[in-house]
Amino acid sequence: MPSGCSAVARSLSGWAAVSARGARDAGYVSRTLSPDSSLPSRAARGIVFDLDGTLVDSLPDIISSFLHGFEALGLPSPGAEQVRALIGEPLEAMYAELAPGEHVAALCAHYREYYPRHFTDHSRPFPGVVEALTTLRERGYLLAVATTKRTDMARRFVEAMGLSPLLHHVQGTDGFAHKPAPDVVLRALAALGTQGLWMVGDTTLDMGAGRAAGLRTYALTWGTHPKELLRTAEPDLLEPDLGALLARLPPLG
Repeated sequence: MPSGCSAVARSLSGWAAVSARGARDAGYVSRTLSPDSSLPSRAARGIVFDLDGTLVDSLPDIISSFLHGFEALGLPSPGAEQVRALIGEPLEAMYAELAPGEHVAALCAHYREYYPRHFTDHSRPFPGVVEALTTLRERGYLLAVATTKRTDMARRFVEAMGLSPLLHHVQGTDGFAHKPAPDVVLRALAALGTQGLWMVGDTTLDMGAGRAAGLRTYALTWGTHPKELLRTAEPDLLEPDLGALLARLPPLG
């Protein structure tokens, strides 16, 4: 989800253009997964989750914080649905789509000051998330977040949502290529010290990043992108909640 205002020329000209198609069409796929690759092996225990719109119902706070800068600067505000459609891109790329270029830096600054003071106003874990993460940990899986938020902000947010004790690692995007590039997913898995099984997310960007990292992809319809758009990314599973994931991941011996 939104990260800091680092250089995003690549995101504006490259990654954003392929987000809806997914990483496979852009040539990032590292291998073809067999139908049996969802079954855990001793070497593969990693489950990677996106954060906003996947584990946490945080979109209202993100959108209101994003729009705050327009009001503060006296600029015409875009609609909430316009903002929602861009969530998952870096913050600067989002503003560059909706505001004159000369105001992007100031808008980013307003967001970065305002959002941390309001990110718990309405945000809460989705129903069943705490129970699902608890169950997966008890079954022996290693769990990580891979988000477009900066790592420091992501960890503060995860802590505020009460999810820190359930996750083994929280990885943000700090100056390297953002989703659908696989970098943040691969770094999360490296921190876990295991191979990955599934990437769980709510956007086509998540699906592209997971596939590019060689994982099976699990698309949740309760978040940012609607079911029809998620289907274009051809996830391995398209589900309304985490129940089907739990059903496919038995306890590890």
